[in-house]
Amino acid sequence: MESLKDLLSHDPAWPLVQEWIAAAANQIVVLPATEPGRSRALEEVQVTTESPMGAVIYETGGLLIDRGWLRILGSADPRLPRTLPGWNKGRTWTEGESAPPLLIVADDVVGGSFAINCGALDGPQGQVHYFTPDGLEWESLGMGYSDFLRWALQGDLEKFYEGLRWQEWQAEVSKLGGDQAFSIYPFLWAKGPPIGERSRTAVPMAELFGLQFDIRRQLAEGHGS
Repeated sequence: MESLKDLLSHDPAWPLVQEWIAAAANQIVVLPATEPGRSRALEEVQVTTESPMGAVIYETGGLLIDRGWLRILGSADPRLPRTLPGWNKGRTWTEGESAPPLLIVADDVVGGSFAINCGALDGPQGQVHYFTPDGLEWESLGMGYSDFLRWALQGDLEKFYEGLRWQEWQAEVSKLGGDQAFSIYPFLWAKGPPIGERSRTAVPMAELFGLQFDIRRQLAEGHGS
């Protein structure tokens, strides 16, 4: 396990990430990083600040993109009170594992999660996959973390989330905490009316995440029986 001193690069990626942020097409809020949280988070993930992921963890409490619709995890802030390693521990990262087989790096307000495949999923390791809230499946985005970060800042999120947004979603999202998401009923993975006609209730993201993966497990067991 490398020490904090070893993880703090003499050639940090933060200036490059700042350039990407400055050129962002999507609205963004950079949350401040604070000690000792940022050092602890960097040590837990064991990535250097030479990488964009390490830079985001060490230099930010996270990024809120598109008025908070998309949350990129860093070292936590009151507006996004979840660290990247802390969110994975107990979910994708079990006790005793030196590294997780899947590392969640971001999520959104409708319960979608973005994770780096470290061996848990089919396909090349290092690629970011999206857990679809309307299909409960992991889908590869065909890009690594750096490209994912640039996409989040500059990509067409309206197109990506087509069918998962409703009129005046911005007002509802503005009232949502960074540790919350919308529980939508009928569930997005079930047949029903357009999302704008379904009920939406703010719930802890942890609660929605647990429900999604419990349903996914049940569906998999049902198909296997």
